[in-house]
Amino acid sequence: MSDLDLLQGTLDVLVLKTLTWGPRHGYAVARWIKDTSEGALGVEDRALYVCLHRLEERGLISSEWGVSENNRKAKYYRLTAAGRRELRNKSADFTEYATAVFKVLRAAEA
Repeated sequence: MSDLDLLQGTLDVLVLKTLTWGPRHGYAVARWIKDTSEGALGVEDRALYVCLHRLEERGLISSEWGVSENNRKAKYYRLTAAGRRELRNKSADFTEYATAVFKVLRAAEA
């Protein structure tokens, strides 16, 4: 797995998780991830929108135009049933991966 694959997979899971609480526009998705991680995870705009388009093409999210809290036109993204299934599967995979990484990092020196 390359660094790019890991980054995309991680961002996909984070975006899908963000949308479990309902539709959000792109800026709100990025803000939720940053706020929830207490500032540790920042998502660049380009990476976020590439991810949103990729997830939409795969049928994991859908979108529709609406009006934001600032009274501006915004595209809102919503989790689909397929997206919920993907989130369950990828969350389990990611948890297993993270557990393995922590085991390696916490290993005592020989």
